[in-house]
Amino acid sequence: MRDRAVDAAAYEAWYHTPRGRWIGDVEFRLIRRMLLPSPGESLLDVGCGTGYFTRRFALEEGVRTVGLDPNPLWTQFAKAHAVADEFYQVGRAETLPFADHSFDRTVSVTALCFVEDQRRAVREILRVTRKRFAIGLLNRHSILYLQKGIGGGAGAYRGAHWHTGGEIRALFAGLAVTDLSIRSVVFMPGGGPIGRAIEFVAPNRLPFGAFIVVAGDSRQPGA
Repeated sequence: MRDRAVDAAAYEAWYHTPRGRWIGDVEFRLIRRMLLPSPGESLLDVGCGTGYFTRRFALEEGVRTVGLDPNPLWTQFAKAHAVADEFYQVGRAETLPFADHSFDRTVSVTALCFVEDQRRAVREILRVTRKRFAIGLLNRHSILYLQKGIGGGAGAYRGAHWHTGGEIRALFAGLAVTDLSIRSVVFMPGGGPIGRAIEFVAPNRLPFGAFIVVAGDSRQPGA
């Protein structure tokens, strides 16, 4: 969830505010549950930004992580804050600089919301993934969209594309994937006591969370 004009340190600092920490935890738990990483596996984070989720996967899940982002200033920030020998490099989602089936798992957190050719980026993610992928997107059918997404977006959401469930399914139509599932979290984005309580009781199958994740198994030839 980022505007590339935002300073990397300022963006990272948001995750250390009470609301940012809560949202980061909720999103990470959903991605982890849908991605199913195992210690020792390799993982690529496409559009890693400051490396917030990359670091968490490396440190908490014990996977060998690579973070990729098109912004060299952000990858430089991520490198400076590495916690578990994770590797960062500059690159674009539409032309991933890796061989076929290079990673066991691939994750991308809202980065595709800022990519013009999303279908091409999805194909690239599938190409480099041996096992499973999880892609986080912004949900147009959410309270957060009404607050931050209308009229081109505000703040870090400026210029972002907000997806519907139908659009997400269309992105994967005809591609070599199985076990495709869509879940969402962050139903009340304010992060207050009521919103946090709702997060515990609302099933992730509800399609109204601000953060929506699509995950599945890659079935590319030769994988």
